[in-house]
Amino acid sequence: MNTTSLHIKIEPVIKAQAQKTADELGLSLSAVMKALLKQFIRTKHLSVGINEIPNAHLLRSLKKSDEDIKAGNITTFENGDDALVFLDREIANEKKSNTNN
Repeated sequence: MNTTSLHIKIEPVIKAQAQKTADELGLSLSAVMKALLKQFIRTKHLSVGINEIPNAHLLRSLKKSDEDIKAGNITTFENGDDALVFLDREIANEKKSNTNN
């Protein structure tokens, strides 16, 4: 793969924080920067804040989630393993119902 280098000047504290966050997510800082640049090219938009306006699909999903919570249609888990067990059970039940049809 043909690549080039990009050198930027940034405060050491910001670099360290970014590196730590990337590490926590299992990413390299290079992969993060590549993804940001590709998004910038694709969208021609630089998003640096949380002031994004939700689209219609997200608004519908949020409304449905609120309705489900109010109606008590929720499932909670103590940890990730419990969630995976639940999902495995749901998948098995779905497969079972599909074979019975």
